[in-house]
Amino acid sequence: MHCTGCATDLQRALLKLPQIREATVSFTSGLAVIQGDLGPAPILEAISRQGFEGEHLPPEMDLLETRSRMEEAQVRTVGMWRRRAIVGLGVWVPLETMHWTLGSDAGPWVPWVMLFGAAIVLAVAGGGFYASAWTAARRGGTNMDTLIAIGATTAFTWSLIVFVAQRVLADPEAWTGLPLYFAESAALLGIISLGHFFEAKASAHAGAAVRDLLELQPDIAEKIGPDGETREVSSRDLEVGDRLQVRPGGRIPVDAFIVEGSSELDESLVTGEPIPVDRSPGEAVVAGTLNGTGRLVLEAIVDGRNTTVVRIAELVQNAQSSQAPIQRLADRVSSIFVPTVLSIAMVTLLVWGFLLGDWSTGVVSTVTVLIISCPCALGLATPMAVMVGAGEASRRGILVKDAASLEASGRLARVIFDKTGTLTLGRPRVVAIEVLGEEFDEASVLRIVASAEAGSEHPIARAIASAAEQRGIIPPRATEFAAIPGEGVTATVEGRAVRVGRDRDASCRIEVDGRLVARLMIDDEPRPDAASAITRLRAMGLEIGMLTGDRQASAERIAEQLGIRSDEVTFEATPESKLAVITAAGANTAMVGDGINDAAALARADLGIAMAGGTGTAIEAANLVVPPDRVEAVPDAIHLSRRTLTTIRQNLFLAFVYNSIAIPAAAFGLLGTSGPLIAAGAMACSDISVIGNAVRLKNSLSRERRRRDAEKST
Repeated sequence: MHCTGCATDLQRALLKLPQIREATVSFTSGLAVIQGDLGPAPILEAISRQGFEGEHLPPEMDLLETRSRMEEAQVRTVGMWRRRAIVGLGVWVPLETMHWTLGSDAGPWVPWVMLFGAAIVLAVAGGGFYASAWTAARRGGTNMDTLIAIGATTAFTWSLIVFVAQRVLADPEAWTGLPLYFAESAALLGIISLGHFFEAKASAHAGAAVRDLLELQPDIAEKIGPDGETREVSSRDLEVGDRLQVRPGGRIPVDAFIVEGSSELDESLVTGEPIPVDRSPGEAVVAGTLNGTGRLVLEAIVDGRNTTVVRIAELVQNAQSSQAPIQRLADRVSSIFVPTVLSIAMVTLLVWGFLLGDWSTGVVSTVTVLIISCPCALGLATPMAVMVGAGEASRRGILVKDAASLEASGRLARVIFDKTGTLTLGRPRVVAIEVLGEEFDEASVLRIVASAEAGSEHPIARAIASAAEQRGIIPPRATEFAAIPGEGVTATVEGRAVRVGRDRDASCRIEVDGRLVARLMIDDEPRPDAASAITRLRAMGLEIGMLTGDRQASAERIAEQLGIRSDEVTFEATPESKLAVITAAGANTAMVGDGINDAAALARADLGIAMAGGTGTAIEAANLVVPPDRVEAVPDAIHLSRRTLTTIRQNLFLAFVYNSIAIPAAAFGLLGTSGPLIAAGAMACSDISVIGNAVRLKNSLSRERRRRDAEKST
C-alpha cells in the first residue's frame, strides 16, 4: 500500500463483502483484521481485485512468525521507497544543477538531457504510482496516487509539447520563452518517494513495541528431563507440566510456579515497576521476567505459545492495528478529497487557459494543485500517534485493547473506583475491638472468636485469624461448628456457645451463651499508592467516585484515608446499583474494578479499567488493563492517552491547515513557476511533520518513563 488512501479504499471494499461484519486495514502495520463468516479465499480475491497481494495469517499461527511475515513486508516496502527516492533524487539533483548553472544557452544538448533524465525517473520511480492509479481507475475510482500520477504526467507532457514545438514548428518563437518542467516532474516523484520512505521507516519503528515484547521471552529454555538431566529446547515448544531451570541473569521462558530456589525477579513487564521483588517456592512467575541471582526450578502452567508476554504482545498488536473514532473524520475527508482536488485542478486549468489566456501558468498551477493537495499526512495523523501511544503503554505494563479505548481515556471527565481489591488490598484486617462488660478483654475475645471462625473460609474469618496470630494467641479447638449463610457462624468453645454474626453498628458482633460481649470492626487496608493516585486524578481535573458493598461507616473511613469525600461514596452497592451509578454518571466516565460483581459496570462505562490481578470476567469486560497492586497506573494511563490524543489533534490540524492554505495558493498561481517543485517539497514536509510529531511524542514519553523509573529505583 502506497498511502493511507490505499488502506481506506481496501477497507471499504472488504466491508462490502457479504458475511463480513467488521474489517480494519492498517496502513502503518500492513495488517487487515477481518471478522465474519467468509473464508480466506474470497477475501484474498477481493484484495487482489483492489490491486494488492494478500496473505492469510491463520489465528493458530505463532505470533512471532506473524510478526516476522509483517516485518519482512515492511522491510520490502522501505527498500522499495528507498530505491525510488534514490533514482528520483539522484537524477533530479544533477538536472536541477544543470538547469540553474548552465541554462538552455549552454547548448541544444541540455534540454535533451533533461528530457531523457525525467523519462527515466517517470519509468522507474513513477512506475508504482502509475500502476496504483491505473488499478484504481479500472475500479472506477481514484486514490492519492492518481493525483501524483496526473501531476507528474502533466508536467512532463506539457514540457514535451513545448520541447517538440520549439524544434518542429516552422515558427517556434511563440514557444521559445516557455520554461520546461522536466526537472520538476522528476523532483516531485523523487521527493514524494522520499516522504513515503520516511513514512514506511517510521511505521516499522513505531510497531517495534510488539517485537520488543516478544523478544523478552527467550528462544531457548533448559528443560529438565525425567532423569534429572537438562537439555535445551525451544521455549515455544514447552508444554504444561514441563520442569525447567532458569540460571541467574536469565529470563523466565514460560508462565510457571517455582518448585525450588528463591530469587529476586524484575517483573516490570507486568507491573511497570522497576524494583525487583522476592519470589520463593510455590509462587507464580511470568514469562519474560528477569531472574536475579538465584537458580530456579520451575513447572510450566501454560504452553510456550500462550504465555503472558505473548498475550500482551497480541493485545498491543491489535491496539496498534485498530482505528480510533477520530480517524473517521480523516477517512470521510479522504474519501471525497481526491475527486474534489481533481475538480479544482480542472477548473484551475480552464480558468487560466481560456479566461486568462495563459496556458503555461495554467499547467503549472494545475500540476501544483495536484501535488500539493495529496492528503497523506491526513491519513497518517491518527495511526502514527496510536501506534506510539499503545506501544509506550505496553512498556509501562498498561494494556490498551484498541485505539478507541486510547481515545476514550484521553476524553475522560470522571473516574469511579470499586473499593475492595482496587483501592484496597482486598485483605480485611481487624482495626478495632469494642469489649462490652468486664468478663472479657481484647485478647480473650480474639481467642474465642478465632476458635469459632477456624472452620470458616470467609474473608472476615481470615482477618480474625491473622489478628490472633499477630498477637501470639493460640485459639483452642472448637466443636459443633456451623456456618449460617448471610448471618455468621456458631460453635462451641470450651463448653460455651459462641456466635459470630452480623451487626448494624460494626463488622460483626460476638455473643457468648446468648449474651453480647464484644463488637469487631474489620476493615480493608488501602493500597499504598491509592491516595496519591486519587490526588493525581484530581489535579488532572477529573471527578472521583467510589463504589463499595460495605456499610457506610466502613466505606467512609476508607474514603477519608484516600481523600475521597463522603458525597462521592456509594456504599452497600450491589452489581445492579453499581451499573445504575455508572449509567447515571453520564458520558466520559471510567470505571475501575477487579471483581465479577464489577463486570457489568466495567462493560457499561465509556472506559472500563481492570486491575490485572482481578478476575478474568472483569478483565474481559474492560477496555484497559493496568498492573495489579498499582493504582498509580490509572492516572498514568489517562495521562498517556491525553498526550496521544493531543498529538492526534495536532497532526490533524497540521494536515488540514496545510491543505486549506496550500490549495488556494497553488490554484491562484501564487507559487510561481517553481510551484510543482515547491509543492513536492511541501507535501513531503507535511508528511514528515506528522511523523516527526509522533516521534516527538515517543521520545517524550520514553524520557518520562525512564525518569520515573530512575526516581523509584533510588
